[in-house]
Amino acid sequence: MADKKTAPKLFAALDVGSFELCLKIVEIRPTGVRQLEYLRHRLALGSDSYATKKIGLEKTEELFRILQEFKDVMKSYHIREYRAYGTSALRETENTEILLDQIRNRSGIELSILSNSEQRFLDYKAIAAGGELFDEIIAKPTAIADIGGGSIQLSLFDKGRLVSTQSLKLGVLRLHERLQVIQPRSNQVEALLDEMINGQLSVFRRLYMKDKEVKNLIVMDDYLSPRLNAAIKGAGPKHIVSFSVFQGFCTGLLTEGDEELSERIGLPEESVPLLRISAGIMRRVAESFSAEALWAPGTSLCDGIAYEYAEKFLPRSSTRDFEQDILACASAISKRYLGSRRRSEAIEASALAIFDGMQKIHGMGERERLLLRLSAILHDCGKFINMTNVGDCSYSIIMNTEMIGLSHLERETVALVVRFNHEDFEYYDELSTHSDISEEVYLVIAKLTAILRIANALDKSQRQKVRKLKAVLREDTLEITVDAGADLLFEQERFLARVDFFEEVYGVHPRIRREG
Repeated sequence: MADKKTAPKLFAALDVGSFELCLKIVEIRPTGVRQLEYLRHRLALGSDSYATKKIGLEKTEELFRILQEFKDVMKSYHIREYRAYGTSALRETENTEILLDQIRNRSGIELSILSNSEQRFLDYKAIAAGGELFDEIIAKPTAIADIGGGSIQLSLFDKGRLVSTQSLKLGVLRLHERLQVIQPRSNQVEALLDEMINGQLSVFRRLYMKDKEVKNLIVMDDYLSPRLNAAIKGAGPKHIVSFSVFQGFCTGLLTEGDEELSERIGLPEESVPLLRISAGIMRRVAESFSAEALWAPGTSLCDGIAYEYAEKFLPRSSTRDFEQDILACASAISKRYLGSRRRSEAIEASALAIFDGMQKIHGMGERERLLLRLSAILHDCGKFINMTNVGDCSYSIIMNTEMIGLSHLERETVALVVRFNHEDFEYYDELSTHSDISEEVYLVIAKLTAILRIANALDKSQRQKVRKLKAVLREDTLEITVDAGADLLFEQERFLARVDFFEEVYGVHPRIRREG
């Protein structure tokens, strides 16, 4: 009998996108992920959603029919584990919860809505599954252009780490719908796309790139990327093409007829206009960044969904440490708002020591530990706006700055922890009047806030006096032993001012003890 740990696992990934529905069934082994079946059905939900904030009855019925077909295929493979996600088309409807309930009742499929940052992080994971080739490419300054139906996500890498990401409402289907309204002549389309795209790209360059150079551009879309390598002559052995070769290919797309292009690319003729828009976005991004080479791995959101599920079954050595990318992104945000790296590192180290020392009683896990680290990194970003209203300003910055890999709820958790680090804590009855957080999340916010306040107090002079900290729980006392390079009179005064809330949250008295 096969060992349960090494036996292959079947998994299904389902994506309800703005232009099509996809189902991918994979087999997961310790050696990797193997595709068994990949089904795609065109259904332009975004055409309704982006225009009216609703999805019409005809498309809703077709949605149910396709989902039932997918359910039957999953049943034929005896699938027990699956993840089904909706993206921008469902995310931007006004009746999302009603639609999800209908999907649940009509098809039996539990569908969840991804926030933009969650969706893009899964896309990023799909690309990162390229392993050594991906690591080789991002070793140089690199940008990822993730082109969706409703928006594009531009992410910048420096020295192998994700440092910045931003969403622009320049998705293929959204631009197509706008062109349908304007109805330009064929010889006006290219110039009109330039005007729609280049303005936002120039703002992105000015705010996020400044003097940075981009050597490589990684592109991901639903139309061109899966077919690009076969269509372009001159692609290297790793499917990397020079920008000049890609530019020549894009020029050819504009002169070739729809029917001929459809046959050559292997794409339905009705999708050819979307392919041209996607290629136009790619070309303009590459031109704006002055990229030298372009790589289109041909991955999809379904690949990212499958890869995320497979991570827990794959050897750690074969998976990327995505948590470090989230932290690097937060550090870049802090730097943008002139945060002190040394102070953030000191507060983070103290907060983590306290978190780890109280593992027995706080009941939180690795994800909450990550949220604490992000809160420490961003603890005073609001000072950039107003030094006397740091809490509210920090909250606004965090809530309005996308952190790829975090859900909206996780971002709100970090924002509230940072806010309450500077302001009076709001209890649940008050907080729930202007936030949708659950009581469970509220308790996490309270626990992380109590820890961050203590850690912040230990560096209140901003001189990083604490060189080393150890927290040990002894019955009803948390003994915090510090190795300090100077007296801690000011820190002790701030520490005592924050003890009451910590005791209220944990029922434990924290006490500082100088080492030696």
